[in-house]
Amino acid sequence: MAKETILTYLDKQLTKKMNEYDVAIDWDTRNHTIELVIRLFAENTEGATIDDADGVESEEEIIEFEDRILLYNPKKSRFNEEDYLAVIPFEGKGIAKNVLDGLIDYLKDILDQGQSDLLDFLTDEEAELFELQFSEDELAEAIAKYEDKGYLPYPSY
Repeated sequence: MAKETILTYLDKQLTKKMNEYDVAIDWDTRNHTIELVIRLFAENTEGATIDDADGVESEEEIIEFEDRILLYNPKKSRFNEEDYLAVIPFEGKGIAKNVLDGLIDYLKDILDQGQSDLLDFLTDEEAELFELQFSEDELAEAIAKYEDKGYLPYPSY
């Protein structure tokens, strides 16, 4: 049996705990990063005109919102932190399993709240901005619920 890595563990846990959401894993081997790409969808029943982050207007029937969380190696990765909902460093050798467990639990909470907020945003004429909310403190609380079970290694090529 192959050794469990950050990627295999994330894939297994996301499939198990987050199957009602669209979450993808994107591994950038050259930049030593792993992105969790998260998407929310909502029906635009009001036919509202929505501007995206780039100022592009849309009146689509289904609105898709995408954001990302980045796991990165501080010694090797290069990125613009503003492009992510959150950035979480890991040691060159890997990341603690309890960090991933807490992250997945907290991500589910973020998406549950985000889905509700997106639906509210589409029906509230006064709302000007929709974005997901991430709290380092809430992540720390979610991680603290799990005991340390060792490290998951960064995947090999």
